[in-house]
Amino acid sequence: MAKVKIFSTATCPICDKTKNLFQKWGINYIEARVDQDREELKEMLSVTNGARTVPQILIEGKWIGSFTDLTELHMDGKLDKLMESN
Repeated sequence: MAKVKIFSTATCPICDKTKNLFQKWGINYIEARVDQDREELKEMLSVTNGARTVPQILIEGKWIGSFTDLTELHMDGKLDKLMESN
């Protein structure tokens, strides 16, 4: 299964919603708390071209966007393809 990374903060309800969706779908993820780790914040800013909102989601190191982008991928049937192992 593909590696998923979620950039989040402690006070973000949409981050919690995103993590709950991944859990519901049985998809493991790594949470990177940008409010606690400056290196994770630097990485998020770098891979997202400066996005300032969370959550931001990477699948296999590729930035797919935010919660809205994730749900659109799922609804369009494209998430399963992204989650296949390489």
